[in-house]
Amino acid sequence: MTQAVADQTPKDVVTGRSRVRGHPWFTLLTVAIGVMMVALDGTIVVVANPAIQTDLKASLADVQWITNGYLLSLAVFLITAGKVGDRFGHRQTFMVGVTGFALASGAIGLSNGVSMVVTFRVLQGLFGAMLQPAALGLLRAAFPAERLNMAIGIWAAVIGTSTAAGPIVGGLLVEHVSWESVFFINVPVGAVALVMGLVVLRDVRAENAPRSFDIPGIGLLTGAMFCLIWGLIKAPEWGWSSGRTLLFLGLAVLGFLAFAIWESRAREPLLPLRLFRSAPLTAGTGLIVLMSFAMIGGIFFTTFYLQNVHGMGAVDSGVHLLPLTGMMIVSSPIAGALITKIGPRIPMLAGMLFTSTAMFGMTTLGTETGTLPMSLWFATLGLGLSPVMVGATEVIVGNAPLELSGVAAGLQASAMQVGGSLGTAVLGALMAARVENVLPDKWADAGLPKTSPEQMDQLSEAASVGKAVVPRGTSEQAAQTMTDVAHSSFLSGMELSFLVAGVMGLGAAVLALFTKRGSHQAGPSAHV
Repeated sequence: MTQAVADQTPKDVVTGRSRVRGHPWFTLLTVAIGVMMVALDGTIVVVANPAIQTDLKASLADVQWITNGYLLSLAVFLITAGKVGDRFGHRQTFMVGVTGFALASGAIGLSNGVSMVVTFRVLQGLFGAMLQPAALGLLRAAFPAERLNMAIGIWAAVIGTSTAAGPIVGGLLVEHVSWESVFFINVPVGAVALVMGLVVLRDVRAENAPRSFDIPGIGLLTGAMFCLIWGLIKAPEWGWSSGRTLLFLGLAVLGFLAFAIWESRAREPLLPLRLFRSAPLTAGTGLIVLMSFAMIGGIFFTTFYLQNVHGMGAVDSGVHLLPLTGMMIVSSPIAGALITKIGPRIPMLAGMLFTSTAMFGMTTLGTETGTLPMSLWFATLGLGLSPVMVGATEVIVGNAPLELSGVAAGLQASAMQVGGSLGTAVLGALMAARVENVLPDKWADAGLPKTSPEQMDQLSEAASVGKAVVPRGTSEQAAQTMTDVAHSSFLSGMELSFLVAGVMGLGAAVLALFTKRGSHQAGPSAHV
């Protein structure tokens, strides 16, 4: 069994500092603060984009790059960042990531042009990618096996809560301070995480960790991931059958094939293919992809539903999602304790069944649905996601050798990014196709004036996000009818999207049957 070098007899055992350094719960608090910034920034900026566009006189394409540049750099660097942690130590990697993320955030707030914002957002993503794999490596080393899953449960709750809280925090800051404050807030948070890291964290690395970097492997994987994520991001705009979409997705397939061939021959591969000889690890990776497809792809439309169909503001819609985040906060540590006791298979199976139930339940949401039914389905979703988020770490990271724990953590995070991007793109395409199919008939049945094909395309595009295009001078009654038709078409598309997301959740539940508890020992394994 793989072991790491551990300093079991620090010289200053009687000092307060030695009791703090390497302390499991202080370690959890430190890494949670760092990872919280990354999770929060994935969604907080969405609310700030309109203000950035107005203030910096940016185009729509520029604003899209503010989000896409961050997500791209985050996704393509995760596995490589995990390798950096395995090689140089997770403590050093975490602190470099925290420092770089905070400095890049401050630079965005000081930017006077959209090109600078995009550049520093890309850097944010690169440094953010260093934090999550390092955080898992540090947790695995700090906690004994019997407490690790509970710690990961709390860590997962922090990520889920931060992701969901993004629109609320962003809305409050943009409304009451400025769009720059959305980024400036990371500076003091990063400083706190850095100081705590210097005091609390112990160096973590396996004694037989690889000493060299697989440069060709890094290049092939980075290129393949870029082509895949970029193709998925742009597919709704370009069209799934367009030459550009097919080109990028084709290059991604070729890139992954070339990467697999190279990795099978490299002396010290970036992602050893022997990892996938573990059926539980492979099943867990597939489960994460399908879970993220269902969760992120499905939730993507929930914001449009709350804001454009129910007319809520960003803050109000975020408040309505509190049952989701609240349930994750409560149930994640419980799920961790349960997984420690009985293993991940049954909790993850039950979690995906709850997730699918919530997705199927959300197909019933309509224009008159009240807060109570919404809250019920959101809470059910949070209850389902918790054991999956915790169990996947046990399955993927726990079934990888300790010297590859960072790479395994990067693999898990990459699977989430790919699944989320795939879910958003595919369900978005299904939504657009459904709206385009039903809107003309609903428009005609409502007795509204005939439109040209170009006008109907504009109406369909707006209805795909729950908006209605009402020309100036339209009577109040006709405007209400147009709005009802647009909302009805959107709900038809949302119903189909949630239905597909629920089916994907059932597929993930099947994969959960092939998972099992990590076979490699967790627990204290630090080198100081």
